[in-house]
Amino acid sequence: MNRLALILVIIGAVNWGLIGIFGFDLVAWLFGGQLSVVSRIIYTLVGLAGLWALSFFGRREPAAHKPS
Repeated sequence: MNRLALILVIIGAVNWGLIGIFGFDLVAWLFGGQLSVVSRIIYTLVGLAGLWALSFFGRREPAAHKPS
């Protein structure tokens, strides 16, 4: 689940980067506009993945294995 969330967050980041730099919405272009059902589903999944990724901040890293 974490890997899927990370992939979706990266997709969202790339899309926002394209919007910010070039004014080009890749998701809307690929799936028929911002209001198409598929685009809205993707936007929703990216948003949910971003919320899920917030939980990464509260997690502790596992201790590194130290040979004895």
